[in-house]
Amino acid sequence: MVHQTPLIATIVGSLVLALILGALANRLRISPLVGYLLAGVLAGPFTPGFVADQALAPELAEIGVILLMFGVGLHFSLKDLFAVKNIAVPGAILQIGLATLLGLGLSLAMGWSVATGLVFGLALSCASTVVLLRALQERRLIETERGRIAVGWLIVEDLAMVLVLVLLPALASLLDDAGQSASLGGVDILRILGITLGKVAAFIALMLVVGRRVIPWLLHYIAHTGSRELFRLAVLAIALGVAYGAAVLFGVSFALGAFFAGMVLSESELSHQAAQETLPLRDAFAVLFFVSVGMLFNPGIIVDDPLPLIATFLIIIFGKSLAAFVLVRLFRHSSSRALMISASLAQIGEFSFILAALGVDLKLLSTEARDLILAGAIFSILANPVLFALLDRAQTWIDRREGKDGDPAPPSKVTSEEIPATQLTGHAVVVGSGRVGSLIITRMEQEKRPLLVIEDRRELVEQLRARSIEVIAENGANPAALAAANLAGARWLFLAIPNGFEAGQIVEQTRAINSGLEIIARAHSDDEVEYLRKCGADHIIMGEREIARGMLELAFGPIGTAANMREPETTGTVASAATI
Repeated sequence: MVHQTPLIATIVGSLVLALILGALANRLRISPLVGYLLAGVLAGPFTPGFVADQALAPELAEIGVILLMFGVGLHFSLKDLFAVKNIAVPGAILQIGLATLLGLGLSLAMGWSVATGLVFGLALSCASTVVLLRALQERRLIETERGRIAVGWLIVEDLAMVLVLVLLPALASLLDDAGQSASLGGVDILRILGITLGKVAAFIALMLVVGRRVIPWLLHYIAHTGSRELFRLAVLAIALGVAYGAAVLFGVSFALGAFFAGMVLSESELSHQAAQETLPLRDAFAVLFFVSVGMLFNPGIIVDDPLPLIATFLIIIFGKSLAAFVLVRLFRHSSSRALMISASLAQIGEFSFILAALGVDLKLLSTEARDLILAGAIFSILANPVLFALLDRAQTWIDRREGKDGDPAPPSKVTSEEIPATQLTGHAVVVGSGRVGSLIITRMEQEKRPLLVIEDRRELVEQLRARSIEVIAENGANPAALAAANLAGARWLFLAIPNGFEAGQIVEQTRAINSGLEIIARAHSDDEVEYLRKCGADHIIMGEREIARGMLELAFGPIGTAANMREPETTGTVASAATI
């Protein structure tokens, strides 16, 4: 029996092609993202062979956008959002206006109408949620000031695009009757705009007043059932349910709805666990997003319209970036921060595709304009990792120059723009302050040992600093954070984070800095134990094994120690994982 399975075929074909080409790109030392986009081109209708379902692929990709924005919301508090409103709101609005004018100028030069030019320019003005967040996450920048500005800027752009999508049909209605009678007047447009703003305001108010109480309560209730399966299901239901409800009931984008769902949940103690539960699906569907973008690309446009394509690409890469750079500098931020935000916004994505599709449906855009938008998106997404790589190489020179221009912190004391180096020596470094890390930190305080903690969860950072504990508010795998922790002069490194792969990265970096440092890590399986041992950890505590050891000791008496923490002349015993 032959089964029609377009959904399964689309998922399997997309993921298999993405894996092959992503691995090939990684082998060639370029971003796997390039491989994902090329996988989409191969799975699209413009190349021979397998063709994925063109209707299903974008919907699958939208799930990735929802989960990604939900994860960002989990790490982005209301305090962070309001802290950057003074630059994010005016900066995003002015940048959208400047980019739209550049697109309008290009369209007029090609003989298109003003209405077409406005829609074309708006499509070139909004950055991709997935691309921007992926770049920030790869560089551990989301929790930094630069990252918060970029994410806040992105949220304002999303809100602006929501308004555009609602008002576009009204604009099309006016243009359809041009020269005869206007079906909608200025009062009607103001009424539609007021209704739209009212819906967005109602959604935000509902999330801040009701959601802040109901969503954390619901997740805590599910957590107390003790079922990890139900907890994972609850997290996904909240992320997808709120996003869908926001779109259906309030006309807000899926991405914005998911972001607010994550943001109100971030106040819960379970937010970190919720982020971990959504991570695998988030990564898988983010790959499908890039594949779906590649499917839309018609390689023939490179030959048919090379000059308009080059102009479109330059507007996205240089026009938007220059506008963002100038605006950030006008707000008296550093050149380093301005360049990072400019590079983050130098691409277009999902809202551009939605605007292009709606513009064609409303007869405001031609298929030629739509193809230019899609081609510009493809090439700008491909170029974005290159821009960040160039920025990374120039970062040291930029920091040094800004230091000479009057940066109050001496260059020798600063490892990056955000992370001052510790003055501690002979100290313990604890990576992660969750359930395991907090017990280690407490014992170190009791022993009056010099202590430094690396933690990226803002609420835990604030709690530790309230206890006068020195904290580096970064991800432990960030090389700058490890350099700032003075591992060369440390005595112990405790890896209390649950992610074995990330812990292995930290161990390898630490061994390059201090080959003699005593490293004590945790693991959840024999494979993780072996992996961490190969990376260079001295002691690995596997939780399940130590729990069994503790239970047997209660029944039959002591059967050995869990691990040893050695000092130069004395030997002590670390509490086993059974007590942690």
